[in-house]
Amino acid sequence: MFPRLEREGEYITGQEQIEEIFNAPAFAEFNDINVLPLIYDERRKRCNIMVFDYALAKQSTHVIKREEKGRGRKHPVYRFYDEQGDYICEVRYGDAAANALQRGLWTHTRNAMAYFNSITGGWIDYSHNLVLVELFSHALVSSVSGHSVALEKIKEDIKELQKGQREG
Repeated sequence: MFPRLEREGEYITGQEQIEEIFNAPAFAEFNDINVLPLIYDERRKRCNIMVFDYALAKQSTHVIKREEKGRGRKHPVYRFYDEQGDYICEVRYGDAAANALQRGLWTHTRNAMAYFNSITGGWIDYSHNLVLVELFSHALVSSVSGHSVALEKIKEDIKELQKGQREG
């Protein structure tokens, strides 16, 4: 993604040019990258799980700017901004020498809240169920087949709970 943006220059604007970038082969998997932050508030024992809205991000991108080294960064980034100048996401430097933290698509959840949807409906309390947090953390790094098996077990549990409620 980064080399593709470099070919466009340091300041990219205009609907047609931005659409062309999103349609380029380098950005073909933009919609398929999973950005699923699990944000914790340890003090209050709550968390929020969100999904990045790629369609909205693409639709809202108004300007893409190259920004040089900055706070804790060695390499430049291309930052995507909406019409109001609000941050959406960024593409980090990415040649063969760059490590995983220095390349690819990134977003700072706190700075791009308008581009995330909460799948938990906001903050959820986990103080009574620390197993829930462990379940989420494992689900985020497991395979699709692991998700399928876990989902079936959870559905079975829900049926048992519902059955108990009807009988009770």
